[in-house]
Amino acid sequence: MTDVTIAVVAAYATLAVNGVAGAFAGVRWWLVLPSDAIWPLLRAGQLVAGIQAALAGVLFVAGYRPDDGLYWLYALLPVAIGLIAEQLRIASAEQVLENRDLEDAEAVGALPDSEQRSVVLAVVRREIGVMAVAAFVVCVLALRAALIA
Repeated sequence: MTDVTIAVVAAYATLAVNGVAGAFAGVRWWLVLPSDAIWPLLRAGQLVAGIQAALAGVLFVAGYRPDDGLYWLYALLPVAIGLIAEQLRIASAEQVLENRDLEDAEAVGALPDSEQRSVVLAVVRREIGVMAVAAFVVCVLALRAALIA
């Protein structure tokens, strides 16, 4: 397998896994139907993006030099996008609590059951939305990497 083929296959694999994860998470976000399957899919997308970045590093060390140097940016940025998305996901819970004038998780525990469920659903929905958008951004970056590898 040539260096170009490895780079292209890794980029398309990143595109495919993140596309499926982002689409599934986006639909579930839209329908307000959280699912246990969302998180493993999103984590798989992050794993494949990490593998693509690692393969790009191996290809660089092996002497691969694509015609367009932007390939390296497109191959490595998905990892950074994943890290930023995780930080935004963490902040989303704090934002929901702040929007509802709740100090912390203990304050949520003092609410009636129906309001607790409402707060939890709002947090989970916001987290899913953030991660779905990140998966779609990774898709665009992976497509660019595949096209210029």
